[in-house]
Amino acid sequence: MGSLFVMTIILAAGNIVQMADMIMNRGVDVFQVMRVFMYFMPYVLIFTIPISVLAAVLLGFGRLSSDNELTALRTSGIGLHKIILPVIVCGFIVSLVNVPLNDRILPESEFAARKLIQEIGMQNPTALIEPGVFVKGFQDYIVFVHNKKGDILEDVRIYQPRTGKPTRTIVARTGRIYPLADGTGVRLELMDGSADEISPENPDEFYKISFKNYQMTLNLDRIVDVDSIQKKAREKTMSELTREIEELGDSPRTIPLRVEFHKKLALSFSNFVFVLLGIPLAITTHRREKFIGLAMAGVLFLVYWGVMLGGIAFAVKGILPPWLGVWLANISLTLLSVVMFRGVLQR
Repeated sequence: MGSLFVMTIILAAGNIVQMADMIMNRGVDVFQVMRVFMYFMPYVLIFTIPISVLAAVLLGFGRLSSDNELTALRTSGIGLHKIILPVIVCGFIVSLVNVPLNDRILPESEFAARKLIQEIGMQNPTALIEPGVFVKGFQDYIVFVHNKKGDILEDVRIYQPRTGKPTRTIVARTGRIYPLADGTGVRLELMDGSADEISPENPDEFYKISFKNYQMTLNLDRIVDVDSIQKKAREKTMSELTREIEELGDSPRTIPLRVEFHKKLALSFSNFVFVLLGIPLAITTHRREKFIGLAMAGVLFLVYWGVMLGGIAFAVKGILPPWLGVWLANISLTLLSVVMFRGVLQR
């Protein structure tokens, strides 16, 4: 449990920083931000649970091996298979428990998070403006600010592209942003700057004006009905993916769906694979230090994830069947664990 808590905190650290930014700098309601964070937690857990299982196996059997307790048990007539069998069964049970997490909880959470983020954007358009980013979420305008503190903007650049015509530019040293009451956009009050204004005689030409105070309204590019948002492939359950695959038949469009279907199962049973791999690895390395165990678990998971992503890439390109591409990492590490088990049993 300790390693699970530590790894979850480490992987969730980026989300925690984003939460603080949304609350302090973008004015998003703290309860909405907490809901988004909770919706993203299942995504973190699908990584931290396998890492924690592997770390626990490495630490437990590493300690038994380094203290020569395994040798003592074997000389007492207790075979290694009797020691490792309960652990392997537990690994299989953990994998079974992870199936509903990957199949139902994670897809529903990701879909709910995406809808909530869209809803936040509609209710609080000021949150769309992020420092150092060209924001294209408003009609006819592109907004860039160098810094933002609450509703105060610093070093503001606003661009109005026009097809086949020069781009209009508005520059301001500072500005203040106010959300419109109907949630359709924002009102900007800009201070100390200059603006390009279209010449009445020639619309293709501008004349520049300097201002102390300049006000303008930016409407959202589009208003989205949150209830009309469709699920992505990764946000669908296995039963939903199966129905869609059956409807599409042999179409190449089923490949991403098949990949997602098998990925839910493969990630769930990665726990079982890591138990199989961790036992002989721990016995062979004799490591009992917690930090080294966590580090080894993290590195092995990165290797696992890299092999899986490579297999998925081959599957998407049609080089491998979808099931083989996704399960390639599980199969490879299982074969490696079998080889390592043979070496341990022959010692």
